[in-house]
Amino acid sequence: MFDLLKDLAVQKLKEKMLPNSLGAEATQAAAEEGSSQLLNSLMSQVQSGNLSDVTSLFSNDGVASESNGIFQGLVGNLSGILQSKGMNAQEAQAEASNIAPGLVDGLKEKFMSTSEEDSGFDISNIGDLLGGAGGGSLLDKAKGLLG
Repeated sequence: MFDLLKDLAVQKLKEKMLPNSLGAEATQAAAEEGSSQLLNSLMSQVQSGNLSDVTSLFSNDGVASESNGIFQGLVGNLSGILQSKGMNAQEAQAEASNIAPGLVDGLKEKFMSTSEEDSGFDISNIGDLLGGAGGGSLLDKAKGLLG
């Protein structure tokens, strides 16, 4: 699942970032860095046992994505990445604020999908982010949170 998440995050970020002031190479690099930052944040949350923010981010639990700590961190990280690629701070913040919801919604669609092609995006496989270490009890918690 880790590779699926990373590939989809890069794809979604590139789509959302495409019409920006950075060149294609800088946009590609920013998309890859942004997806890595998101996955690192997800892994950190899973490893610390905080599955509620992870499952909330990828489910329709009635909580707005924008109030999720992972989401807020994503916006800040994306803004910093875009600035490091040459975008001014104000433009980078606006760009990050505009692309983060689309990224999260795109990932959420995959997790909520019942399509066979999206079967790899199963929230009950969130333990894969741990590489199997300690995934059993965390996996049970994730299943419990999603009902």
